[in-house]
Amino acid sequence: MATIGFIGLGIMGTPMARHLQDAGHTVITSKFHIPPKQELLDNGLRFADTPKALADKVDITILMLPDTPDVKDVLFGENGVAFGLSKGKLVIDMSSISPIDTKEFARQVRETGAEYMDAPVSGGEVGARNASLSIMAGGTEASFERALSLFKLMGKNITLVGDCGDGQVTKVANQIIVALTIEAVSEALVFASKAGADPARVREALMGGFASSRILEVHGDRMIKRSFEPGFRISLHQKDLNLALQGAKALGVSLPNTAATQELFNSCAANGDAGLDHSGLVKALERMANHAVA
Repeated sequence: MATIGFIGLGIMGTPMARHLQDAGHTVITSKFHIPPKQELLDNGLRFADTPKALADKVDITILMLPDTPDVKDVLFGENGVAFGLSKGKLVIDMSSISPIDTKEFARQVRETGAEYMDAPVSGGEVGARNASLSIMAGGTEASFERALSLFKLMGKNITLVGDCGDGQVTKVANQIIVALTIEAVSEALVFASKAGADPARVREALMGGFASSRILEVHGDRMIKRSFEPGFRISLHQKDLNLALQGAKALGVSLPNTAATQELFNSCAANGDAGLDHSGLVKALERMANHAVA
């Protein structure tokens, strides 16, 4: 069993770190904005004064942070992880951040003699708690094989996509599909409900056909039951679609429906709903229709 550094013990990071603890690994953390959950403390969570001190103590450091600037700060800010790295150490960033910046972070980390992987995840809080996350990895074959036993404690569908940055590209693609599918389910249920049909029965019928999807199953149910406690917040999905649109601009690619869906998320945020689960996108369409799915 190993001692693993883990920075970013939020909604996703807490259950991910707990799975490592439950497997017998010691988890050490540093630089947190909210106190770690009691379940991690009760299971032996340890602390380092700074990210640098953490990296000094461990061979593998995992990051699970909200956005690109957070990762940059933890890696390269004052007493950052990078200053505690040396040959043989490995940094695994499981955050969802910019693919372009990820490649630069990897270059700088590799200059220390350490290795770097991006390994963003999909599956939300439910997937994190059930250790059923999809993990999309970018890095060398050797780094992937080294990390695989840890990934298997946190996820099920684990794929080495390519070199550093390719994991983040895959995650952005994932978030495009998820956002547009949430939008489609929202439109369908608003339409059905406004037309006078029972949206719960409409959803049940659609689950047996070609329109069936995990999003229709889980988020369709949330929309009908008005259960918008965040598994993945609208504000975070806005961040991911910004990455998609920024990347598309750099590549000269048009993503018209991604842009339209981002505007619906923006409408939700403008109405105070940025902290809701991303299934709360339906509320933007409900306001436009002057009708709530119920």
